[in-house]
Amino acid sequence: MEVRRDCLHFRGDRPCAPHKERGVHCEGCPEFTPRCGRILLIKLGAAGDVVRTTPLLAALRRHYPRHLLTWLSYYPELVPASVPDRRRFDAASILWARNTDFDLIINLDKDPEACALTSESRSSRRMGFTLRNDGFCQPAVREAARAKYLTGLFDDLSRANARSYLQEIFAICGWEFAGEPYELDRPAAPPRLEAPAGRALVGLNTGCGGRWTSRLWPEEHWAALATALREDGLGVMLLGGPEEDARNRRLAEATGAYYPGTFPLDGFVGVMDRCDVVVSAVTMAMHLAIGLGKRLVLLNNIFNPAEFELYGRGEILAPEKACTCYFAPRCRESEPCLPTLRPGTVFAAVRRQAAAR
Repeated sequence: MEVRRDCLHFRGDRPCAPHKERGVHCEGCPEFTPRCGRILLIKLGAAGDVVRTTPLLAALRRHYPRHLLTWLSYYPELVPASVPDRRRFDAASILWARNTDFDLIINLDKDPEACALTSESRSSRRMGFTLRNDGFCQPAVREAARAKYLTGLFDDLSRANARSYLQEIFAICGWEFAGEPYELDRPAAPPRLEAPAGRALVGLNTGCGGRWTSRLWPEEHWAALATALREDGLGVMLLGGPEEDARNRRLAEATGAYYPGTFPLDGFVGVMDRCDVVVSAVTMAMHLAIGLGKRLVLLNNIFNPAEFELYGRGEILAPEKACTCYFAPRCRESEPCLPTLRPGTVFAAVRRQAAAR
């Protein structure tokens, strides 16, 4: 029996999609598509960064339509199902990658484990970052990778950078970003919610995880915003994970805002998809909102605003007091800047975005 290992549909250890769906075999298969090579994309984390790397998929399909793409990530569940081979970065995947020939490896992470795998895997072409013998990352061949490498080393260069993250990663690959959208799968069975209906629904993502607390907007500000939005006739839904659960319960009790609780990741995507406008700090939820095409009010203090691509569907707000803790996970000032971003300012931005939807 003929086995076409050079077909784009061939999976090696399991039936291909055409066989499962129509029972065809390789010999004479009308869906045979020559596979021209393999590409390995390494973008491990964070979760939001995985989501905001997905616009690269459109360019990969355009430039390599008949290459089999594998994406290694700590969050393969956030990689779109359109990627034929999504793998969690673990011992099994590392062993597999070490013993596979690739035509191209794109590594967009500077983490040592990602760079080490890029360096030792078999490929004639590498883009992004690899590992030097001294154990530190280094840019691969393109000057664009060196530019991103340097902004990661020196804050003054990072502050002066005028390119978005998407412009940077496209340039690393030798392409120009042309507005390619995020790609994010919606859950097949989103959670059932009792969210306010018949009016615009505003999702307030009240946390930022436990590590980067410099981005945390005061709880009393969230309460003031939720109250003002409800009094203005807008629906309000509180969003967050387990780390925000206690805060959101307090806010729901104090303001009457709807809080559906916490959900697994795919359920959280479904919850966010119910929103018309999302208010968030720089978090995974921010990128989910962009991926779902929502209107966004982004509260930013410690990052260069130029790095964010909102696709014309939102606005970025900064505190009145200038932030001095650039890229710092915890505020170093005795009087943090973020409380000077007033609830009234955010309220006005939400109203603008709700009107523009």
